[in-house]
Amino acid sequence: MVELLLLAPQDAVESVSDALIDELGALSASVEDADADTDAEQALFGEPGLPAPAGGWQRSRVIALFVDEAAATQAATLLLAQEWARDVALVALRPVVDQDWVRLTQSQFAPVEISPAFWIVPSWHVVPPGARRVIRLDPGLAFGTGTHPTTRMCLRWTAREAGHLAAGWTRVLDYGCGSGILAIGAALHGARHIDAVDIDPAAVESTRANAQANGVPVNAGLPELARGTYPLVFANILATPLRLLAPLLCGYVDRGGSLVLAGILQRQVDELRAAYSPWLSLQVADSDEGWVLMTAEMA
Repeated sequence: MVELLLLAPQDAVESVSDALIDELGALSASVEDADADTDAEQALFGEPGLPAPAGGWQRSRVIALFVDEAAATQAATLLLAQEWARDVALVALRPVVDQDWVRLTQSQFAPVEISPAFWIVPSWHVVPPGARRVIRLDPGLAFGTGTHPTTRMCLRWTAREAGHLAAGWTRVLDYGCGSGILAIGAALHGARHIDAVDIDPAAVESTRANAQANGVPVNAGLPELARGTYPLVFANILATPLRLLAPLLCGYVDRGGSLVLAGILQRQVDELRAAYSPWLSLQVADSDEGWVLMTAEMA
């Protein structure tokens, strides 16, 4: 395998990437900020819930993978001959060292401790000593492996509150379920009749597979699966959709039931409180790396 490295201005990145993949035989193409870790580094994607500040970096490094040096050389020659690519520069051609990519990927995912007795453990790892409740979860297409602070906080809340609330968790809704990790965590702590919904069909399939792998019953489907009210409702999304979904989510919470919201930055607390104030009083229940968990009980 050989990598072709190109330097491209913002207005040429998309055309370069498309040409490499669609016309020049690249196996893959990725784009990086060429000025990363310098004073010229540019924040491209902004904060969750806000529009991107720009359509691309001022200078991007495009890295394309080819089967051999001949294919990479031919692709670079043809690409740089195009008039629209006059500002694109060749940086390097370099061989890719053979590696055990499966082992390398797996090494990036270690067991995640939620509490001393509650862990998330990838299938290739041994369960840590003392773990009494374990979610077996491998990285997949859907969000939620337990490494993100918002997921950890939701699971910590479940483990902390289950002792005195789980008997009443006769129905649970995980709205925006992703991998299904929150639904599975609730099931392991005694919840029954769990509905997990997402607008992404891939997330629904991921939730079904993960629930089956963990031996817990979860009903996964598109949002119309949710019906009636629930003693416990999770929504780990982002602040903007949480704000827009306030009437819907509050309508799913039983009287006396719990609403657990995540995907909220510290600076967004007041706007979420205001959005939900007609129905309930949200409070900050946890914080982790600038993210907060907000919860409320339906009066």
